[in-house]
Amino acid sequence: MGFVTYKQDGFVGVITIDRPKALNALNEEVLKDLESVIDGIDLKETRAVVLTGAGEKSFVAGADIGAMSKMTKEEGRVFGKFGNDIFLKLEALPIPTIAAVNGFALGGGNELAMSCDIRICSENAVFGQPEVGLGITPGFGGTQRLVRAIGTGKAKEMIYTGSNIKAEEAYRIGLVNAVYPQGDLMAAAMKLANKIASNAPIAVQNCKRAITEGYLSDMGHAAEVEEKWFGDCFETEDQQEGMAAFLEKRKVEGFKNR
Repeated sequence: MGFVTYKQDGFVGVITIDRPKALNALNEEVLKDLESVIDGIDLKETRAVVLTGAGEKSFVAGADIGAMSKMTKEEGRVFGKFGNDIFLKLEALPIPTIAAVNGFALGGGNELAMSCDIRICSENAVFGQPEVGLGITPGFGGTQRLVRAIGTGKAKEMIYTGSNIKAEEAYRIGLVNAVYPQGDLMAAAMKLANKIASNAPIAVQNCKRAITEGYLSDMGHAAEVEEKWFGDCFETEDQQEGMAAFLEKRKVEGFKNR
């Protein structure tokens, strides 16, 4: 695709937002390219996805302000839904996703990173929802996912003030799982993705389903969700091989995703 590239590395897919001259800012064309890449992922062969930005300055610096500046109220609503639908599609992928945040993750960039299951970043990363300084609200899920990621108090502070935070603060408040030197970020992301991919794919995907379906519900319903996906793992080849290897005190010969 023109502004989004995809590379398959074993069982790991790597998505790169590739518009570095504009700090990988999101416009309609970039979003369409991203959606096409997401739709094209081979879920039989891919067990984890890493999402990053091209260059060393920016993951995604936000939505394209020039494109948004002339929108009408209805065009703004439509654009928000367009981006939200694509980010929801990313979030709904059955396989785990890792955002490797290699610089600015502002506005739509922070929202894109939060649409992934796990976030790690480089030391130069900067996160924020600066939309109120532009006269708008976050539009691609920021008012919803940031609260879920770091809690209401800190999320409201970041959104209401439009203030940015650096990598170490993002780690301290739980927005990212780890901080790495710029040159080590992708290696760390790939190591994490390959660790995930080495486990039983059906079990990993069922874990994601159980977490997604249960974490905002009451504990009784959440337990029922877990029971469903726990039971679903049994009688799979991977479950039989995993338990046989444990009982026979040997390494798993290789999970087959069936």
